[in-house]
Amino acid sequence: MHRTLIALALTAVFSASAFAQNAATETQRDTNQQNRVEQGLKSGQLTTKEAGQLERDEQLIDRTQAHDMKDGTLSAQEKAQIQREQNRASRQIDQDKHNAATGNPASKSSERMQADVQRNANQQARINQGVRSGQLTNKEAGSLEGGQAHVDRSEANAARNGRVSAREQARTQGKENRQNGHVYRKKHNDATRDD
Repeated sequence: MHRTLIALALTAVFSASAFAQNAATETQRDTNQQNRVEQGLKSGQLTTKEAGQLERDEQLIDRTQAHDMKDGTLSAQEKAQIQREQNRASRQIDQDKHNAATGNPASKSSERMQADVQRNANQQARINQGVRSGQLTNKEAGSLEGGQAHVDRSEANAARNGRVSAREQARTQGKENRQNGHVYRKKHNDATRDD
């Protein structure tokens, strides 16, 4: 009986670590892909419109993560689905960066998009750090990914015509500010990965 309880306790600990690792792996990949989009904008390999379309892809990934992690777990099937979506988005980033279309990184519109995508990458990195450190549970990370999906949608909508106006950027920044507060509060509440 005593050995069975110890085995069950160890299984629970390793399972919790596996779930946390899954969320950490997925949120790290979100950060990496956002950084690739921003780098493409800065180099002129991506147009503002292409970056907006890529943000739409990121929105779908974040919504899937939010849905799949809302119960605090991430099954092997859910992880595989997220990875398929991320692989698709990664291929699209690569295709867009290596096509004939080029952007003007010095244009006001591109600079606005660069700033928004960089801030998005920073938020994703904060979520990833919170999951890795145990400050965020998978459930909290899922909730934050839902917020990231709203920011991604705002960026995609702003860039759909190939230009981002100051007003559109201000709208996106408002969403980013709210998301920033959500990340801070969830990282500094009493919930931890061990809950």
